[in-house]
Amino acid sequence: MPKIEGLRIKNFKSLKDIALGKLREDRKAVPLTPLTAVIGKNGVGKSSLFDALGFLADALKFGVEEACDLRNRGGFEKIRSRGADGAIEFEIYYRENDESRPITYELSIAMDELSRPYVAGERLRQRIQKRGRPFSFLLLEDGKGRVWRGDAAGIRIKDNESIVKQLNSITEKDEHDSDQVELEDKRRLGIATLGSLKQHPRISAFRKFIEGWYLSYFTPDAVRRVIPLAGPQKHLDMHGENLGNVVQFMEREHPRVFQSILNRISKKIPGIDTISTEKTKDGRLLLCFNNKGFQDPFYSQQISDGTLKVFAYLLMLEDPEPPPFLCIEEPENGLYHKLLEILAREFREHAENNVKGSQVFMTTHQPYLVDALQPEEVWILDKGLDGFSTIQRASQNPLVKNLTEEGLPLGGLWYSDYLDPR
Repeated sequence: MPKIEGLRIKNFKSLKDIALGKLREDRKAVPLTPLTAVIGKNGVGKSSLFDALGFLADALKFGVEEACDLRNRGGFEKIRSRGADGAIEFEIYYRENDESRPITYELSIAMDELSRPYVAGERLRQRIQKRGRPFSFLLLEDGKGRVWRGDAAGIRIKDNESIVKQLNSITEKDEHDSDQVELEDKRRLGIATLGSLKQHPRISAFRKFIEGWYLSYFTPDAVRRVIPLAGPQKHLDMHGENLGNVVQFMEREHPRVFQSILNRISKKIPGIDTISTEKTKDGRLLLCFNNKGFQDPFYSQQISDGTLKVFAYLLMLEDPEPPPFLCIEEPENGLYHKLLEILAREFREHAENNVKGSQVFMTTHQPYLVDALQPEEVWILDKGLDGFSTIQRASQNPLVKNLTEEGLPLGGLWYSDYLDPR
């Protein structure tokens, strides 16, 4: 499955310049783990980091100008780091699978002469062989540049002489197998436009990767507030409003998997016996929870926040077509603290499944959840003296690493201020 090994963000809100994991210019760094958690005090930038990922996904879908205004962001000047006059920049270092060479995606968003955000620069590059300079198969500046046709960045040629000839003739290849392009709208990402064409499979693969991200803004109130029309749906939406529709899909298309989810929930949440759906006369769909000892069901409007959240998360992890990248902000809200270790294990098991898993990225401020994590999986956000965010991996602190190896829980060390970067 695709996996992000490193991420860098510049000039986005409090994230003046932060980097996580392995990047093109720092390939000796340890890549991000399948399960990654970001912790920190209130106001250090956890929500900004989560929103930066959401902004990138929105920019692909809607364009950079609209992305700047979505989700109450307030426009480009509001999301650009205070006092910064440069562009907002992103760098993603990722692999399409365990066998492929890493690809670097770089994006720069600036303001034009009419104070509108636009894509100032965009680049995708990958090494053709283990050594040597990466080859840019997408290179755009102000909406103009070159794009490589075909699958050149991932070529596999058995004839060694042919490889040498290709590597020694970049200019010739550039002339014959690349196109000079100019985008009609500089506020749209190049990967959005060119990634829809069959001639550019590498760009298309990266576009689909970003499009497949799932950012969970799940709230139990969203489930209670909206009673959806009946009709099975494959995937849970970001707020969880269609939870009943996904239940309907799972119990119809994947009855055994659905039953296993119910069995797991009943073991984790005392009292839950069965969960089902009920269609009303006007075509609405109700989610019914049957508690042991009660003949009549309880509906989602009457069920606790914790029960709804655990059920939604487990259902999300059982998606038959899982997203490649799953982002969850503060999953602990509303949950009994003893459920958090169980939930962390569920996330890790899902993230480490190379066939049906997703890379999981979450933010949290709950030590009980961090107790179930390893130092390599945890990143600590803090505020520097200049007011901007800094970030450090917990495993970079030798004392923390030694104490966890001795059996002390990581969350307890955080509670005791051993994880304070200062």
